[in-house]
Order: sequence, then C-alpha cells, then structure tokens
Amino acid sequence: MKTSSRSPGTGDQLVVLNPATGERIGTAPVLDAAAVAGLAARGRAAQPGWNALGFEGRAVILRRMQRWMSDHADELLALVQAETGRVFEDSVLELAYPLTALGHWARHSKKILRAKRVRGASPFVLGKKLRARHVPHGLVGIIAPWNFPITIGFGDSIPALAAGNAVLLKPSEITPLSIEVIRQGLLDCGMPTDVFQVATGAADTGAAVVDVVDMVMFTGSTATGRKIGARAAERPIPVSLELGGKDPMIVLADANLERAANLAVFGANVNSGQVCLSTERFYVEAPVYDDFVARVVAKVEALRQGVPVAPGSVDVGAIITSSQLAIIDGQVRDAVAKGARVLVGGEPATDGPGRFYRPTVLVDVDHSMACMTEETFGPLIPIMKVADADEAIRLANDSVYGLAATIVTRDRERGERLAKRLEAGSVSVNDMLTHCFALGLPMGGVKSSGIGTRHGEDGIRKYCKKQSILVARSFPAKDVHFYPTDARISPRLLKAVRLLYGTAGRLANLRPGAGRSRARAGEPR
Repeated sequence: MKTSSRSPGTGDQLVVLNPATGERIGTAPVLDAAAVAGLAARGRAAQPGWNALGFEGRAVILRRMQRWMSDHADELLALVQAETGRVFEDSVLELAYPLTALGHWARHSKKILRAKRVRGASPFVLGKKLRARHVPHGLVGIIAPWNFPITIGFGDSIPALAAGNAVLLKPSEITPLSIEVIRQGLLDCGMPTDVFQVATGAADTGAAVVDVVDMVMFTGSTATGRKIGARAAERPIPVSLELGGKDPMIVLADANLERAANLAVFGANVNSGQVCLSTERFYVEAPVYDDFVARVVAKVEALRQGVPVAPGSVDVGAIITSSQLAIIDGQVRDAVAKGARVLVGGEPATDGPGRFYRPTVLVDVDHSMACMTEETFGPLIPIMKVADADEAIRLANDSVYGLAATIVTRDRERGERLAKRLEAGSVSVNDMLTHCFALGLPMGGVKSSGIGTRHGEDGIRKYCKKQSILVARSFPAKDVHFYPTDARISPRLLKAVRLLYGTAGRLANLRPGAGRSRARAGEPR
C-alpha cells in the first residue's frame, strides 16, 4: 500500500495491491478529520431511528444480511483474496464468522440486554423498585486490522449494531475495499442510511475516529492500542482492545502426536500465520520431542505455497506487506545467530512478484530469541524441548502477552487443570482457533494482549452504557433521615445499623443452612 503525496482530504488515495501478485486492484480515499467529523454527525443523526426499531426490528435486517452475504459469497471471497493474498480456504473461514455472528446476535441480543429487576440487599431500599438496563453508547468506532477485514471489521460491528448503535468503521489502509461491499450490502438489506459508515485512511483517520465517537473497539498491535487507549482516556470514552499475542502450544508426553503435529502446522500457517490466535511458540516434553519434530517437519515440507489461483491449489498464501516480511525474516536471522537451527524454510520466496515467506521450522530455540518472545505474524514454528509440564507452563507464562494458548494431552481432565494455570484469556485443550466460533464464550486477552472481550454477554454489553433506575413506591413528605436532624432519632439510627450489621447480623448469617444457601447462589466455597 502507498498513498499519494497530497495532503489528506485533498484527493489522497490509498492504492491497494494484491500481496500475492503485486497487481493493483483498487483505490480508496483518505479521509481527513473534517470528513470523519461529517460522517460522525450523520451517524449520530441516524442512530435514534435505528435504536427505535427495537431488537426485533434490527434482528430482521441482520438476518437479511446473513442471507445477502451467503448469496454474494463469491464476490466477497474474490475481493478478500485479492486484498490479502490469502488462499481460498482461509477466505472461507473469514466469511464463516460474520455469517455465524449475524445469526447469533440477532437471536440473543434482546435476552442479554433487556432490563432486569434487581433485588435489594439492604433494608434501606425496602419498598423501592430497582431496575438495571443497558443503553447503546450512540456512535461506536471500530478500528480494524488488515488480516481479517470482514471477520474483524464487520464482525465487531455486528453486536454494536444489534445493541442499537450506529457504527463508524475505520478499516486498515492496506485492506479498505471489501468492507465497502459490506456497507452496500447492508443498505440493500434495509439498514437506514448512515447507520453503518466507513472512514478509509491511515493513522490520522483512525485518530480522528477516536476523537468523535462514544466508544472504541480496536484490534491491532499493542503499541497502537496503547496510543488509542491514551487518546480515548483524554475525553474520556470507553475502549475495548484486542492487541498482540505470542500464543504458546504445550505438547505433553501422552499427547496424540499426529493431532498435535496437525494442530501445530495449521495453527502456525493458517492465513500465512497472520492471525491473532496463531500459535507462535511450541513447548514439547522431552520423551516425545523428536517424534513431534519429525512429524511437523514432514508436514511443513509437504505444504504448497504460492498464488491462490483456485480452491485447493495451494495451502499457504502471501505475506501482507514488505515490512511484515522483514519482521519474520529478522526473527529467523536472530534465532540462527543465537544458536537455533532451521530444519525447513527459513527464507523469503523470491521466485515471483508477490511477497511470500517459506513455512519454517526452527529448533534449539530459547527465550533469548525474538522468535520466542516477540509477536511474529508469519509462518514460523519454533520448537523448544522441556523436561515436564511445569517447565512448559512456566515458559508459556514467561511473556508480556496473554491472548491464547493450547495444551495437547490425552488426559482431558489434566489438560483442563493445566489450562487454569496459564496466563491467557483463551485456552484450548486438544484444539485451537475454535474460540473464534464459540460466540457464547468470552474471548479476549490479558497482560499486554488487551482489555475487554468479544463474544459472550460482555461482547455486546460493552457497546452499551449501564443505567440504573430506582423508583420509590411510597413517598411520605419526610423520611426519618431527612433534615433537620433530631437528637432523639439519630442515636436510634446508629443502633439500628449496628443491630443489622454488627454481632446480631453476623449471628443471623450463621444460622443452619446459611452456608448451603450461599453455595447454591454461586458464592465461593
């Protein structure tokens, strides 16, 4: 991608190239702050009408869009493949997610967001009606990455729209084309004009979006996420951030090694390794280390890489930018300089016009090497031998990141116990990447991998403000604690509080069956 030399807002264009062929496939305008502010004003004007449709009215349009995307799958797949240089099969996965999400949020948004009665826990609210409700923020800004322009850009917009918000989406400057087709599709499905808008451009455009919206959802690098969080805090507005990852896989000695090897090769090479949930480092118990490495090497050597001319023609596609290619190669060179060995790959493919890095297997690696500590986003499999599960857990947690992790073992109960020791927001046992489609399960990062989650109930509630309403059912002219204070009454108030929460209150909580009641209510035991 490159832009012209003119100032933003005066005719600058993003020029979009196919990473697999170098071919120019289209352009998109660069919007300046004034243009973004104009989009925001129109979005705010359209949002009340969209919200007034209610959950059922919005669900009708989301379900229409689900059918529209299915009907236009060929067009969308062709454009996504051209923008990203990825293979057909990876592009199908990208469409599968929003198709799932459209149905999920159309079905569940009302149940999750409906107003709920709250039971009072204090005698001071006896006789009061308590309600908690969720209100859409208004205008939500989505800032999306280049690796999945529809899955993430539109996928994150779906619950925001279902909740009643207008959305202002800023796609990556590298992949700005496919989301415009989605916008047109929503209009075809009856979504009111300006409820879903797209602001194309580079970093300045993204900053302008943060400055005009009511909430921001960002997916991308940790460095950029920190800047967005700081800028949002100046206003302040809420943010949800999914940031970098360095996802580990732990292979225990009792693992099904054939499945483990297949998981490793797929997890590291899907979308050329350019996935936030890509597996980027591998810890294998010593008794099965050699067998696992041999299986992985054989499978990686058999991978087909090149321009994806047809379904099933190649397995691994292109690298999105030359700078990303340099990061991958730099990590390999760093590892080799520090004692690692390359068993497969280890270099860019230079026999064509596109950007490709050969799927690579590295051994004799350790945590002094960037390939084991820094995010890669490429088709790299660095494998480290460990003595036991405890060492593997310690090394897996030795990271500033905590997005996802995988454990492979035949003992599922042990795998689940070990999963609880990992410092990662999403952990899979004998699986990987499937968290993307478990929309009822929260998915997000810890440590430097972000704050907030997508999916689960919080995956839509984050797009809302919380409002509580208390209604007094009876309203005498004066409550006992109103002014003026009374020397006769005030000491009685203290006595009542001590009676409720002092020794008598504690004794009441110790009555037979109290512990069982708390356990049934979900309190820790």
